[in-house]
Amino acid sequence: MEPAAFPWDEAMAVGFGLLRLSSDAFWKLTPRELASAIAPARGRAAPSPGELAGLMRRFPDARR
Repeated sequence: MEPAAFPWDEAMAVGFGLLRLSSDAFWKLTPRELASAIAPARGRAAPSPGELAGLMRRFPDARR
């Protein structure tokens, strides 16, 4: 069984149409960054306050 082709039409529609990225910005995105940018367009919810607090404890901002 072959893996499905990457949905470039959907990715470009979200990147250029919804996010209004320039071509340069779109093509410089890593696959992980692109997936993160597309996730809200697919209806994934933002983390709850408790989840956000947990993430902030696990990954604190660096103090300068």
